[in-house]
Amino acid sequence: MEDGANGITAALDQVGERLKRLRIKRGITLTALAETTGISKSTLSRLETGQRKPSLELLLPLAQTYRVPLDDLVGAPEVGDPRITLKPRQVHGRTVIPLTKQPGGLQSWKMVIPASNTEPDPRVHEGYEWMYVLSGRLRLVLGEHDLVLGPGEVAEFDTRVPHWFGSAGEQPVELLSVFGGQGERMHVRAKSGPKR
Repeated sequence: MEDGANGITAALDQVGERLKRLRIKRGITLTALAETTGISKSTLSRLETGQRKPSLELLLPLAQTYRVPLDDLVGAPEVGDPRITLKPRQVHGRTVIPLTKQPGGLQSWKMVIPASNTEPDPRVHEGYEWMYVLSGRLRLVLGEHDLVLGPGEVAEFDTRVPHWFGSAGEQPVELLSVFGGQGERMHVRAKSGPKR
């Protein structure tokens, strides 16, 4: 935790220098900046010299005046590598590959379910699930329904309804699954075509 705190302190220590460089580069005087932002000239001077700690109340009007993102003023770190290291797991004979790394919120997985003659054993739990079949055929037992979905087909359902899913044939089925807590659903937007 100390590294995070040290990183924040170091970033805040650099704000004054960034503000001064930006002001000089734009050819703005402290007096003109004070008039534009409503921040006193002495406060602006102390910000630039590091004698005053930067706060949102001071940085927001400066970001607006300079027309730069707040991140540029505070030197926010760049977003890390967005790639997720896929670590397949075996869960009840199924290969499950997590596609999200943050806990909570929507969770997604790629699943490979081998062909089997397993008898459906529907379960219920809190949540909402969305499934997309990549290859093979998926058998989905949902309440009173016994469905077979093929590649490109999608199902979404409230997991409080008794449900079970598995391979519907002699081949494995591959699917993408997105699961969210109660009230969280996938929001898929279709791209509109060209206007005629």
